Amino acid sequence: MPNPYPKLRATLDIRPLEQNGQRLLLLRDPGQISDAMLGIPQALAPVLLLCDGQWDAESIAIICAEQFHIRFEDGVLEGMIEALDEALFLDNARFAQAKQRALDEYRAAPFRPPMLAGASYPENPDELRQRLEGYLAEAGDVTPTPAQARGLVSPHIDYMRGHAVYAKVWKRAAESVKAADLIIMLGTDHYSDEAGSLTLTRQHYATPYGILPTARGIVDKLADAIGPEDAYRGELRHRGEHSLELVAVWLHHLRAGKPVEMVPILTGSFGHFVKEGASPLTDPKMRALLDMLKRETQGRRALVVASGDLAHVGPAFEGDPLDVAAKATLAAEDGGVIERMCVGDADGFYWVVQRMGNRNNVCGLSPVYLTLKLLGNAEGERVAYAMCPADEQNTSAVTVCGVVLE
Repeated sequence: MPNPYPKLRATLDIRPLEQNGQRLLLLRDPGQISDAMLGIPQALAPVLLLCDGQWDAESIAIICAEQFHIRFEDGVLEGMIEALDEALFLDNARFAQAKQRALDEYRAAPFRPPMLAGASYPENPDELRQRLEGYLAEAGDVTPTPAQARGLVSPHIDYMRGHAVYAKVWKRAAESVKAADLIIMLGTDHYSDEAGSLTLTRQHYATPYGILPTARGIVDKLADAIGPEDAYRGELRHRGEHSLELVAVWLHHLRAGKPVEMVPILTGSFGHFVKEGASPLTDPKMRALLDMLKRETQGRRALVVASGDLAHVGPAFEGDPLDVAAKATLAAEDGGVIERMCVGDADGFYWVVQRMGNRNNVCGLSPVYLTLKLLGNAEGERVAYAMCPADEQNTSAVTVCGVVLE
């Protein structure tokens, strides 16, 4: 066998699925190095757990029989491991080669294409313009602030559920968006397996309106500051990550298709800081990033955009169902988090989330914290808030907000 000690990749997306009365685990690659999807019977979940690089197929079969009462006919387990390998779901040399080929292709392309165009929003620029203008009209009377806003917090949930909040916050910040000559874009890195990662790319970002050029000189300085290996280890995640793409489209729309230099940065989970009760600034990479960004934005009309949603709670996120009282409590807890944003209190924002153990799964924790730290003594305005359904029973929710910071 080519994989005597199979090891399942840490960054796979695995979720339950019921199909034709059969309960499955659906495996897919959010990084899109593989476009395969595999359905594994839920009863065979122990096999996936045992594919950790420590056991060969014979040992996995013995453990499954002795501890989980799962017995395989000849060749079945080997076939399952081979299928995982062929799908590039194992962390091995074959996957490493495929990843390098994908990275080479990504870097050789003239720009990062809009991966969600034609799926999450119209690919045709005229149709997209009509769609977003419709959202802005629905937002009603939102007076843009003078062109002095230095930052904003935007959702990155899909437009269908979040368009009202997108429209209000981007409409409120419109004059600053148009006046900016540099955009620092900080977005949640949903699929990083590295705690506290900061991931850069030198690729330009395309939208249906054209190209938003990446400020490569600044990116190079940031990479030197935090270390090129750390900065680019997960670069391919830029290719499929929606958190930056969905806000880049709104940015480009508000500028009527006029390009502006961007610095796109994906920020990983702060979960380890929360668990340890430590400040993110204990990580030298965080301090280096902030110090360099402050230097590079001096004298520029820079706008810092934090792309991050708030809570992810309920059965869809392995939590308890939300009833009316639980939703009211959630809204109140979100209010405390947003209040810290609006007074520009980065540390207070972080510690409010930390004291709750981040039980509400605030996915925008890292980009919002870094934005507030970068802006310093910012004053903010809560422009919009929404609680979006996350399951058909409306017992799970994703909450989002829009804040403009001056």
